Amino acid sequence: MPKNQPKGLNSPMTTRIIRYGSRAQAWIYRRTNGRVGGTWRIGAGFRNPVPTLLLEHRGRKSGKIFAAPLLYLVDGEDLVIVGSQGGLANHPQWYLNLLADPNAHVRIRGEHYPVVARVADPDERQRLWPLLTGLYADFDAYQSWTEREIPVVILSRA
Repeated sequence: MPKNQPKGLNSPMTTRIIRYGSRAQAWIYRRTNGRVGGTWRIGAGFRNPVPTLLLEHRGRKSGKIFAAPLLYLVDGEDLVIVGSQGGLANHPQWYLNLLADPNAHVRIRGEHYPVVARVADPDERQRLWPLLTGLYADFDAYQSWTEREIPVVILSRA
C-alpha cells in the first residue's frame, strides 16, 4: 500500500459511497440534461469545475446497461476519460466492462451518441496525462495513492 494513501480509502464503505453517489448523479444528470451534474465541483474541481459526461456501457457479466458519470477531456475529435476511481486499488467496473465490450454511448448535456473505447497506448498516455492533470489536478494524487497504473481511455465516435 502506498504510504500517502488516505486511511480507509479501500474500505467497502468507500466503494459503496462511490457506487451510490454515481447512481444518484447519473439519475439527476439524465433528468436535467446535465444542467445539474454536468460539471464536477469537488476537490480540485471546486475552483475549476470540470465537464462531466455520462458513459453508458454494458455490464460484462449481467449484460445490463449502466451509466457512469465521468470527467472528460476533449482531444481533437475524441473524448478522453480516466479510470481513477479516486485512487482505489481496483479498476472501476466501467473500465473492465469496456475492455469486454468497447461499444458504448456518451451523454453530454442533451447530446447522446455512440462511441468506441480503447485504452491509450503508452505514448498517448504520456501526452494526455499532463493535459488530464491540468484539467483536474487530483488525478496525480489518485495515481500516488494506488499501485495500479490508472488507465486513460479514448472514446471515438462510432
